[in-house]
Amino acid sequence: MGPDDDGVAGITGDRLPDERRIEGDLSESTNPGGALWALASAGPQLRESAALAADAGLGVLADEGRPRAIVVAGVGTAARTGDILATVAGPRCPVPVLGHRSAGVPGWVGAADVVLAVSASGRSPEALAAAEAAARRGARLVAIGAPDSELQAVAERARAPYVAVPRRAPARLSLWALTIPVLLAARELGLVHVNEADIAETARRLDEDAERCRADTDAYVNPAKALAMNLAGSIPVVWGSSPLAGVAARRMGDMLAANSRYPVISGELGEVGRGRVGLLDGVFGSLAEGKKDIFADSEDDELTRLRIVLMRDDGLDGDDTAPKPDTRRADAVADLAGRRGIRCDVIPAEGGCALERLASLIAVPDFASVYLALAHGLDPMRVPAVSELKDQTVGGD
Repeated sequence: MGPDDDGVAGITGDRLPDERRIEGDLSESTNPGGALWALASAGPQLRESAALAADAGLGVLADEGRPRAIVVAGVGTAARTGDILATVAGPRCPVPVLGHRSAGVPGWVGAADVVLAVSASGRSPEALAAAEAAARRGARLVAIGAPDSELQAVAERARAPYVAVPRRAPARLSLWALTIPVLLAARELGLVHVNEADIAETARRLDEDAERCRADTDAYVNPAKALAMNLAGSIPVVWGSSPLAGVAARRMGDMLAANSRYPVISGELGEVGRGRVGLLDGVFGSLAEGKKDIFADSEDDELTRLRIVLMRDDGLDGDDTAPKPDTRRADAVADLAGRRGIRCDVIPAEGGCALERLASLIAVPDFASVYLALAHGLDPMRVPAVSELKDQTVGGD
């Protein structure tokens, strides 16, 4: 089954979310821990982080010139900052930008390279091990994380720049606070073209989307509430039409899994077009049309159905820094889904630079993941399984 565009009708049994929690004026009591506030502060996060990075002495990175490679070390949201750097730098970036999600650094890293160790808490074992390894090998190091943390101590021992980012929310709700120092460090190395106007316009975009997604607005004018209602009770499949949109798609998958506890399939159309598009013909796709769940207790229960979210990036007119995205695959997927009766939401990228276009794809789905969590009576600030996993392992963000 799949929810209709205008509500959550058709969701039955224990899977029925409380629609009033999406439509209502959510107070702090129905917004546990302030997840909506944390997302609404994305613009201020970005501005504050840019100011902190400006005071962190990143200019020393330019003294030794362009590196052989740049490694962004971290896990979870910290790792996503590396994905954002790679897509903002684009295919014409003069050096490789590599994400590293395990302890230490790749064996080839040495004095010719730069390592960015990122951890919202400042105690991620992966980021700490990467910072220590970079210092031992003589690589240039920049560390980004919470003030007065273990990571800051490692950076100070290595006499490396440290951007102390106050931690006011879980890492996944602090994406922009962690991302901007990564981009500004890369700018000092001559790897990205992000100017002050780009940062200001991106912050403005985040402010405007936060206003559009306010809790006291109705779903017909609040795009995040509308998206949450469309996704309710479905299996979301989130695909991006370009590398930039693919980063946003994977980010949405992260947020739906952690905040809403929904199983999600996400990725870039270029990598999923050959195989995963076959889901459209599966038991949760076209085969579910008009059929009942054979394991359901009620004869009225229909099969759970896919819901496609297509993040569409058509690129910028006149931009010669990157090849124009091929939109044919996105058009074809939307057509294939429509002919199989599978609902498809299209989120277009907007803005005058890569960073702003990325923000335009991320902001509304971020809010939608929180509204969907609240509709199911879940606290998006507390994810017990994640906390328990951390307790049974070591540290982490």
